[in-house]
Amino acid sequence: MKHLPLLISLAIAMPAVAQSRSEDVLPEMKVIVTAIGDGYRPAADTALMLSGTPGYSVAAGGGVSGLPVVNGFADDRIKIRIDGMELTSACANHMNAPLSYIDPQQVQRIRLIAGVTPVSAGGDSIAGTIEVQSNAPVFAQPGAALLTQGSFAVSGRSVNNSVATSVNASAASDSLSIGYSGAYTRGHSYDDGHGNKVLASMFESINQAIVLAAKRDGQQLTLRAGVQHIPYQGFPNQYMDMTDNHGQFANLAYQGTFAWGVLDARAYWQQTDHEMGFFSPERKGTMPMMTHGRNTGYALMASLPMAAGELRLGQEWHGFRLDDYWPAVPGSMMMGPRTYLNINDGKRDRTVLFGELESRHDARWTSVLGVRGESVRMETGDVQSYGTNMMNMPDLMAARAFNARSRSQRDTNIDASAQATFTPDAASSYAFALARKVRSPNLYERYSWGRGSMAMTMTNWFGDGNGYVGDIDLKPETAYTAAFTADWHGGGEDGWFLRVNPYYSKVDNYIDVDVLVSFHPYMSMGANGNLLRFANHDAKLYGANLAWQLPLARSTRWGNFTASGNAAYTRGKRGDGGDLYRMMPFNALLAVEHKLGAWSSRIETKIVARKDKVDARRVEPETGGYALVNLRSSVALSKMASLSAGVSNLFNRAYADPLGGVYLSGLKANGGALQALPAEGRSIDLGLQLTF
Repeated sequence: MKHLPLLISLAIAMPAVAQSRSEDVLPEMKVIVTAIGDGYRPAADTALMLSGTPGYSVAAGGGVSGLPVVNGFADDRIKIRIDGMELTSACANHMNAPLSYIDPQQVQRIRLIAGVTPVSAGGDSIAGTIEVQSNAPVFAQPGAALLTQGSFAVSGRSVNNSVATSVNASAASDSLSIGYSGAYTRGHSYDDGHGNKVLASMFESINQAIVLAAKRDGQQLTLRAGVQHIPYQGFPNQYMDMTDNHGQFANLAYQGTFAWGVLDARAYWQQTDHEMGFFSPERKGTMPMMTHGRNTGYALMASLPMAAGELRLGQEWHGFRLDDYWPAVPGSMMMGPRTYLNINDGKRDRTVLFGELESRHDARWTSVLGVRGESVRMETGDVQSYGTNMMNMPDLMAARAFNARSRSQRDTNIDASAQATFTPDAASSYAFALARKVRSPNLYERYSWGRGSMAMTMTNWFGDGNGYVGDIDLKPETAYTAAFTADWHGGGEDGWFLRVNPYYSKVDNYIDVDVLVSFHPYMSMGANGNLLRFANHDAKLYGANLAWQLPLARSTRWGNFTASGNAAYTRGKRGDGGDLYRMMPFNALLAVEHKLGAWSSRIETKIVARKDKVDARRVEPETGGYALVNLRSSVALSKMASLSAGVSNLFNRAYADPLGGVYLSGLKANGGALQALPAEGRSIDLGLQLTF
């Protein structure tokens, strides 16, 4: 929404680098984004900022920890970079997902590069890359006086009585800059369309960051540092809640322009201390679970101008360390007397080299060719169960087998991409792309080892109520993707366009699951789930995305009216039969926007088809189709103030989230039966921004 200081630049579900046409790369798959989040609500979760993008959706988690899904690929299959830092979830439930470490109000630019991505945009992923940039340092003009500026924003939503506030301030000369940003957001458990409270969906999050920068003679050095604290965050589709999360980071970046080209260098450090347990009244008992995670890394890239384009050479290293342990519960026969070691001194190190050549062959043809090599080394120490009694026997035997074998793994992964764009005239362009992308398993996929039902259900970032165990011998996923984008346009930025993007991915050794045995979640006979083992299976994912814009009327008196929208269709199938998990059904967004002077208004309808193609192995629930109407309006009161208002889910439609998993926290309230997670009901949203 306009009350938040954001510039959103998107490349949508396409075989292309998300850059403007003036950069002469591949054509941007553009969608008009005039709000943050699903509809027009001010989002607390940065993952929701891309929700107006065809082919993109968010798998429900906590209030600030949704998991992104791109063309059917979710979570770790998407490379996420925040100011160039690569972050990893330090939680068996991925509660501290990478995008949860930055508040939407701290974001200046967010970019999705989907489908076939250039090798310079990151590896160890098969779906694409999400790049987030926080507020850039500002500098005064040469010779000018000290430049000071700032902003304050506040917004609220009625559906969960949430409030979000942010403040930004900076001071700068023409060579030195200092800035601060802080954001706070809190929400109670939200109401669904029936007016029922969705239990354990409350949250609170505080983010603070400073940026120091210096520049001179074509060189700039930038230091960012910050802290995050999430005192609590409920997860209605998980067995546990987040009871505390502390994160800190430091990020040093350098850019220099020389006669031979441009050098970009970066070094970063980030750590997380995370706790899970029970804090909401619908979940009783004691079971503390602790994780400590640490990301360190550096990245070097040299951009060398060539006669017909640009050559980019890079070297990177990223290391992740993880300790996941569950302290004994005094007096418990099952959870004691020892500390349960789930991941003990887990290591995952990636060493990277890449080269990429961008070429302009003539006035109509451009191309980007690249190769990326990665060495991924993984290891973990010995583990132990809570105890040695009969109640712990499955975990005790599993720990002994785990400790008895070699756990060191090394993968050599090669990525390659080829992209070409043909621009026959000023009104059309066509992009063609092929890629081979590889992702190694994460630490939990390889090294989670518990075989008791309680231990297995503690490893689950899918929100499906099932339990999981890893496999040390998992192979990396290898995706072969072909994509095409046709772009017809006219009339400039405010004119018309139509973009069509079909894609197909064949994935060898896709990390899915095998069913071990069935069980009853919470020992409720009316609830059914499966205990699953991560396993390699071939798969294919395919679909198409569509986006459009059409000016309807332009009038000095009545203003400008524009129709826009998008649609997406995705399917995912396993090679041996059955549908893949969390495939978004067909969906479309239809909108009409009106602008008149300082006023901007929009009405949109979100249409989602019935989800009846579900993953039977995970007992994924079917969901019904629905249509939502959202309204929004904003006005610039002056150069220093703007006000916005909107209504999400205008008609208070009751529906279930197709990617929400199961409603675990509501199991008892629903008579011991599992149902799909209910989505939010009607919400009145208000926002105010002041700049100075």
